[in-house]
Amino acid sequence: MTNSPALWSAQAHMPSVQGRQLVMTEGSGSYLTTADGQRLFDGTAGLWHTNIGHGREEMAQAAFEQMKKLETYHVFGRYLNDKAVELAEALVEISPIADAKVILNSGGSDSIDLACKLARRHWVLAGQPEKTVILSREHAYHGLHAYGTSIAGLDFNREGFGTESLVPDTARVEKHDLAALEAEIDRIGPGRIAAFVAEPVMGTGGVHPPQEGYFEGVRRLCAEHDILFIVDEVITGFGRTGQMFATTRYELPADIVVFAKGVTSGYGQLGGIYAAPRLWQPFFERGQDSPIFRHGTTYSGHATTAALALKNLEIMRDEHLVERAAELETVLAGLLADLGTHELVAETRVGGFLGGIELTDAVNAEAVTDAVLDLGFITRPLRGNTVQVSPPFITTDQELGDLVAAVRTVLDRHSN
Repeated sequence: MTNSPALWSAQAHMPSVQGRQLVMTEGSGSYLTTADGQRLFDGTAGLWHTNIGHGREEMAQAAFEQMKKLETYHVFGRYLNDKAVELAEALVEISPIADAKVILNSGGSDSIDLACKLARRHWVLAGQPEKTVILSREHAYHGLHAYGTSIAGLDFNREGFGTESLVPDTARVEKHDLAALEAEIDRIGPGRIAAFVAEPVMGTGGVHPPQEGYFEGVRRLCAEHDILFIVDEVITGFGRTGQMFATTRYELPADIVVFAKGVTSGYGQLGGIYAAPRLWQPFFERGQDSPIFRHGTTYSGHATTAALALKNLEIMRDEHLVERAAELETVLAGLLADLGTHELVAETRVGGFLGGIELTDAVNAEAVTDAVLDLGFITRPLRGNTVQVSPPFITTDQELGDLVAAVRTVLDRHSN
């Protein structure tokens, strides 16, 4: 018999984490409590998602009331449930795409697979079945289902499965390099490319906001070569950039917008896509000749998670949390600009209310986040020796200042 835990942790080198894992048992506001009684400030909002904070009683009440009435019913074929319908209407009202349709499912990785499938289905219906290639960016993260693994710009997520790409016909280009994108389009041939996928602010790849002129160039290339543009807003959607969607803030010409995380602030497993008219119209407007999009999951439009999403959106509206995120972006930018003068900081980056502290080679980001944790603050190491900062929207200026001060304290120790 082995003494190893029954639970196989996500994205973990198990021998390294065993005996060091923190078991969270409670959450309240921007704080978590562990099984051994530690109180920790959640400086990453979980995995970028706990926008309204932990332990909201009104969210629990929303789930309770919905489960008493109807826990869920599927949305296949003729069947719907009222909460899925209500949520879809609410989402369309705030959509970053005009006249969009919404497809709901269980999370961000689901939604990336859905978006890529829909892009390829679109081109078959358009009489161009050879347009199958999905382009993405180096260092990008798009979840870990088959398509997300295949289009990942993080090699360690793509390697070890027997082929270069789990799903054939994927390719990656440098994250801010329009010339590289144009060259790859020419190399593959625009007649073979279905879509280009990008995060408005690259998250797990190290917090990289868009560079001036980059997405304008992407818009030109996609339009010129008739390539669909899929915007991955799993992290940035629902307020993280100080507007409801980064697609709007950065004026991105999306054909599909992928969302998850912030739609429920993590209180329920829900994601989905917005689809522009050119994608949904063939399935709706050809009468008996309309094709069927053969996609759906058991929990698509889950009634209880839909109720949680509706309550989450209500809280965000009533407490002006998107506006608050915009205010916190300014505070964070000032704090990180000051920290950026530290000798162990190579660069700081802010894209909305999410920041990255890139460290020099003289110090390791994982060691820094471990030491910051000992001071009572959760941060997270990202690609590029970068420390993630992205607390809930309910964070106070003082709490944010204290978090950054804790990082400085740890860096000062490494300097001595």
